[in-house]
Amino acid sequence: MSSTTLIPNSSTTSNNSTLLEELPQQLFSRREIIPSRMDVLWRIDRGAVRTLTWSEEGTFITLGYWGIGDLIGYPLTKVQPYQIECLTSVEVSIIPAHIWYLQTSALLSHIQQSEELLTIVNRKPISLRLWQFLGWLSEKFGRNVEQGKLIELNLTHQEISEVLNTTRVTVTRLLQQFEEQGALLRYKRRIILRYPNKLARN
Repeated sequence: MSSTTLIPNSSTTSNNSTLLEELPQQLFSRREIIPSRMDVLWRIDRGAVRTLTWSEEGTFITLGYWGIGDLIGYPLTKVQPYQIECLTSVEVSIIPAHIWYLQTSALLSHIQQSEELLTIVNRKPISLRLWQFLGWLSEKFGRNVEQGKLIELNLTHQEISEVLNTTRVTVTRLLQQFEEQGALLRYKRRIILRYPNKLARN
């Protein structure tokens, strides 16, 4: 019995590209919550969001940070409650269920980023956990500047503490310590990492 390998022809590829180019888009403001819909995924074309849940005591638990090119949406989780909060103004493309199969790479990236962040938030001691989280943010939301790498995402110390399962006071103390050691600089309420490997051994 012979097997048949299906190779997409040029017209199929063209049709797929057209489908992805003609997606409807939607705009959201900073701090706005992206609606709960189980029939679509959202592809971020501009801006940044975080996904989060909270405990019975009302403590926020950040599940991930997502930027340009990432897929987000309620079909990607079984966590309840679950919320997608815009950290900046955000523009998304709406991807209906019947073409999710065209987003394999983005879906795999979502899984990989989730596991990477999960690994970071379990690092010990907390100083290493914070430093590696800053490094992760700089790779995802950073750009090179003369002094190092600028993280173009303005997170509060409280928001950072919610990711790393620690206290705001601890985050503030460690950031001050990193700054005193010359490992980072402050720039308009944002952070520039100067020596990404400086604290890896501490």
